[in-house]
Amino acid sequence: MVSLMPMADPFLNEPPLPLFEGQELIVTGAKGRMPSYIANHRERLRDRFKSGGTGALPDYELLELVLFRSLPRCDVKPVANRLLKTFGDFNRVLSAPTSRLTDVRGVGPAVASDLKLIEAAAHRMARARILKSPVLSSWEALLTYCRTAMSHLETEQFRVLFLDRKNVLIADEAQAEGTVDHVPVYPREVLKRALELNASAMILVHNHPSGDPTPSQSDRDLTAQIESATRALGLTLHDHLVIGKSAEFSFKSAGYL
Repeated sequence: MVSLMPMADPFLNEPPLPLFEGQELIVTGAKGRMPSYIANHRERLRDRFKSGGTGALPDYELLELVLFRSLPRCDVKPVANRLLKTFGDFNRVLSAPTSRLTDVRGVGPAVASDLKLIEAAAHRMARARILKSPVLSSWEALLTYCRTAMSHLETEQFRVLFLDRKNVLIADEAQAEGTVDHVPVYPREVLKRALELNASAMILVHNHPSGDPTPSQSDRDLTAQIESATRALGLTLHDHLVIGKSAEFSFKSAGYL
């Protein structure tokens, strides 16, 4: 560990105490108090959030607000900037794997855990809007949930939403994880799981980490195979959604189903 020489604190006229937390310098002044310039900055951001909500803050300031609680004695601005530089935007920070988060200087296990907790809360809230109601009549809520859960993932994920005869969600399951441009899917396993759950219908969902939701030829082939199998078993395939960064592709809307 590199030792830093204490510098005079112009706000408290006493040298700060150099401490470290998650590889980040903890800024403290006399008697362990936070320097006024940091305290005032935090208070200004909180006031802007209270008066204007998330729309009043850019990504880096919203991330700072989150980090205030995780790093109560640090100047969190450098940490927030490093996170955004590494992952791109606020949503991608939250959806980043814990192992990659902790590679960023200033982010220890506690900070990573807090970020993943916020991600989990966002997923839970979005998912609650499609539970216990017919999914086809809550289509925008379904799209919101899929965007929240998948649009910022760094690798492809294939999910299946299993529905009952009233098109109410029975189960939402990630069937496979892949690479940045491929995910292996076995139609037989998808149909086997549908029968185990006594499902009557399905909606397939997968993401394109590139951001472009245009389906590939393999996406079309897979959809055709599963659609053919569902017909043979008396099941319904309502749609296959491809989730991009800021747009979605619907096989149903495009006339492929």
